[in-house]
Amino acid sequence: MRLLPAMGLAAVATLTPAGLRAEEPMPVVVELYTSQGCSSCPPADAMLEELARMDGVIALALHVDYWDYIGWPDSFASPLFSARQEAYAKAAGERMVYTPQVIVNGQDRVVGSDAMAVMARLHAHAGATTPIALRLAREGGMLRIEAESSAPLPPLAVQLVRYRPSESVTIDGGENAGLTMTYANIVTAWEHVGDWDGNAPLSLLLPLSGEDPVVVLLQEHGPGRIRAAARMAPPSGG
Repeated sequence: MRLLPAMGLAAVATLTPAGLRAEEPMPVVVELYTSQGCSSCPPADAMLEELARMDGVIALALHVDYWDYIGWPDSFASPLFSARQEAYAKAAGERMVYTPQVIVNGQDRVVGSDAMAVMARLHAHAGATTPIALRLAREGGMLRIEAESSAPLPPLAVQLVRYRPSESVTIDGGENAGLTMTYANIVTAWEHVGDWDGNAPLSLLLPLSGEDPVVVLLQEHGPGRIRAAARMAPPSGG
């Protein structure tokens, strides 16, 4: 595990005429903070590849840029992903960020290379429900997001995530020099696209380009608990 001081620190549900179910299934959202330049990360990257194939799990790899200086610039890294991890640390009163780190449903923080601890957290969240019915639909070159809740909720951030399902990289420098790694569910964009008061029905229509899969999260500000999540495959069904 590599440490760095933090700087400053649902499934898709159909709305029916009969109304909302009291609770909807809630997928387990797994965020892995990782780096191609981190020698402790390959086991966590391999585990995420397995999690990405599990039903009921939305597994996302966010590559951070704060290890780029040690000999290998991560080709997937973004300062936005580093900032998101730092925001989680600040919200939890923590002064350090590290790789690999797993955050489950915006709540539980686990060392990403500790497979037993990660699976324990997944089992703890498996079978959870949410009062939110969240629906995604493509309309031409647009994405429609609709949500409605059967119970009062705090204000939530609406977040749009795009990712590439798989890509292999040969690492020629740094701590992992000589390795060829296959990464899964590589996040390419993470956008705050709106806010929802959690009460009135939500309806957003957003431009949507490309064919990368889409994930939408409804998350408490902070960032905090993820209250609902939905994934939409590309038009080809991949």
